Amino acid sequence: MKTEITVKIKGKEEVYQIGMTYGAIAALHQSSYDSPIALVLANGKIRELHRVLNRDCELSFITLKDQIGHKTYVRSAIMLLFTAIDHILGKEIAEKAKFAFTIGNGYYCHLHEDFKLTDDEILRINETMRDLASRDLAIEKIHFPIDDAMALFKSRKMSEKEKLFKYRRSSSVNIYCLDGYYDYYYGYMLPSCGYLKYFNVIRYDKGLMLILPDRKTPETIPDFVPREKLFKTLLMSEQWGEKMEISTVGDLNNAACEGKLNDMILVQEALQEHRIGEIAQAIAKRGGVKFVMIAGPSSSGKTTFSHRLSIQLRTYGLIPHPIGLDDYYLDRDKTPRDEDGNLNFETLDAIDVKQFNQDMADLLAGHVVDMPSFNFLTGKREYKGDRKRLGPDDILVVEGIHGLNPKTSHSLPDESKFKIYISCLTGLNVDSHNRIPTTDSRLLRRLVRDSRTRGADAARTIGMWTSVRRGEEEYIFPYQEDADEMFNSALIYELAVLKQYAEPLLFQISKEKEEYYEAKRLLKFLEYIIGVNSENVPNNSICREFIGGSIFHA
Repeated sequence: MKTEITVKIKGKEEVYQIGMTYGAIAALHQSSYDSPIALVLANGKIRELHRVLNRDCELSFITLKDQIGHKTYVRSAIMLLFTAIDHILGKEIAEKAKFAFTIGNGYYCHLHEDFKLTDDEILRINETMRDLASRDLAIEKIHFPIDDAMALFKSRKMSEKEKLFKYRRSSSVNIYCLDGYYDYYYGYMLPSCGYLKYFNVIRYDKGLMLILPDRKTPETIPDFVPREKLFKTLLMSEQWGEKMEISTVGDLNNAACEGKLNDMILVQEALQEHRIGEIAQAIAKRGGVKFVMIAGPSSSGKTTFSHRLSIQLRTYGLIPHPIGLDDYYLDRDKTPRDEDGNLNFETLDAIDVKQFNQDMADLLAGHVVDMPSFNFLTGKREYKGDRKRLGPDDILVVEGIHGLNPKTSHSLPDESKFKIYISCLTGLNVDSHNRIPTTDSRLLRRLVRDSRTRGADAARTIGMWTSVRRGEEEYIFPYQEDADEMFNSALIYELAVLKQYAEPLLFQISKEKEEYYEAKRLLKFLEYIIGVNSENVPNNSICREFIGGSIFHA
């Protein structure tokens, strides 16, 4: 009977006893890595560290500095937090606690609406988390039949998990247990609390904020930087979900199956239109505004928003002219490259800032300006006779990822600018303890749009995403709190619509490609959602910017 396994690591063969855990092997190689190992890749498959070795394989390690490893740390730390809440504040509070959203490196958690945390309770939560971590208690993974899992969470009054599992096609599900506390988490987990050494919990607003390291410095607890405007916008998104009685994927699936989705689409679109109207009113009331600067990360819906805002501005007697900063891209042969040698469209240096400021200053001075248009197929800026002159009621609505960067419009008087930050801030959770990252919603939007309008396959879009995110963190997010207004472009129904467009694109990515694992993760996530057709999505919806059929653009 075979008792030994041959493992190839970095081209070198090593022999281990059958039944040895991946975690034990990782511990033997940890000194070769500058960050703790969180997962392993065994014959091309991601494995948690508690799994045991049972066949010959080629092994590589995933650390906390890797994206998947960092998400695993975050997920496990959130379970540690909820376990401590359960132990300190009791099951009734823990059952109603909700991981709501992220603010930078802070993960905001709602508690029972009538419960007010004290400083002593925050201290005890921190102490309990550190005690569990110091004891290195196992985060036990248990395979449950789906009916048993639903019964478990029904008994714990976690109805959103029960609803989630109702629509699962599989006959079983993995549940995690930590010190007697049972929970479900979407994604990989660490094997024990001993890995969770870096965290802090503070009281924040009506709940608490779990502060965790970022991916670049996984063994350093950063200072928490409040972003009050962003926080307020995220709370508004939650309130919209509550109005529609849709806060989780299970709620969304229920609405689809019960024939309520069309009404929900109309209500969501009406809420967004009302908010756009409020922003237009604020612009009109200020007076002296000639440039509305709209900025936000990739796939936020800036183009559609700018057109819809323009319509609202007209109701106040203003004459808006939408302008895209993308039309001021440098020709491709002059576009800078990133550290990997790829064309870098995210940097401000990819924009002809000098020409943009010259054109805007000329317009402000009353001159006629020949406006450019960028051809993405040829990679060149073109002039097609689009000539503009600003009259007394004219206003330019300028959208682009660098719209809030003061360098972009350095020559324009501050009083002439009204700044708006827009992003797709997903208000939907998988369940109370599993957040849908806003980056996932934006990536799915971009996959669908780029395939339709730019001929880019899913692997190319995913491959560029790291560079896109790096550009956002450097050039966009630092200026979001400088905005006069924020707008959340996320639509609570859109994942159900995007699913039918995104899945075929993701399935085309083969196992040999580096982007396969990200595609597989997104496909697994989309399995939770019941897809619906797009026929009832209005033709002025932000969703149409990505799936097609918009009245504002192709």
